[in-house]
Amino acid sequence: MGFFTRDFSKAGPGVPKDEPRKKGIPRFFEILTREHRDLMKINLLFSLTVLPALALFILGLFNIFPLGLGLSIIASYPIGGAMAASFFCITRMLRDDPAFVWDDWKRKFRENLRQAGVSGVLCATFLFTQLFMFWLPVFLDGLMFEELEEAVEPLLVDPTWLLVGLILMVLFNMVSPYIFLHFAYIKLGAYAIVKNSFIIAFSNFGRSFMGAIAGLLPWIAFILFFQITYLLTPLIPVFFFVISWLLTLMWIWPVFDKRFSIEETLVKEMQEKMDNKDL
Repeated sequence: MGFFTRDFSKAGPGVPKDEPRKKGIPRFFEILTREHRDLMKINLLFSLTVLPALALFILGLFNIFPLGLGLSIIASYPIGGAMAASFFCITRMLRDDPAFVWDDWKRKFRENLRQAGVSGVLCATFLFTQLFMFWLPVFLDGLMFEELEEAVEPLLVDPTWLLVGLILMVLFNMVSPYIFLHFAYIKLGAYAIVKNSFIIAFSNFGRSFMGAIAGLLPWIAFILFFQITYLLTPLIPVFFFVISWLLTLMWIWPVFDKRFSIEETLVKEMQEKMDNKDL
């Protein structure tokens, strides 16, 4: 069988009827073990989408600086659609719905490519800016701008600067998942989506904050223990993004679902389809 197909003739892992859903860490490992193949597919699909923008960003850092960075922003246009598609597939797992990752991901990516494009560009620009600020001392040293380096480097290693960067990253990670969940499930204009996302994030601050922290933890651990974790770098395009997203979505999906009654609506639609077939 191909990587994007399944053999439905064999019994596989499932969820017994009427079994209450686990919560917390047991729920995380339940989904991780049950859906690991599909999670890998989602991660690989997203990695293929982000690869051109990341490659151009790295090229810009080490070679043609302005042009490479500009092209990386342009190449990040598909990232918004890829995020919406990835979030849709992961939340299907959280709902214990049968998943057809390749078809679902491709369909949602096409549906949201245009509308989510600008949001994807803005998110990529923010993240590239954060990466660039970490790399700036090396950049200045490479160009031998000693005076500028001496002026800027103390700011970059100052605890206040690092704290500001961390706060911005947490706020970003509190709001942006709601934006892409809107693209995946709710038909609204871009302005209304962004406005709703801010309202939901801060009116449910506890869950949004914990979701942001949970999603950042794998990346923070990767950076802090880089002398060891660099060995895991090949796993980033295979499994790392979805681990972060799953941790975040486990916290915020109940909030988003309650706000828009998504599971209840989908169950009613499925029941109506079954009733129509019976007729």
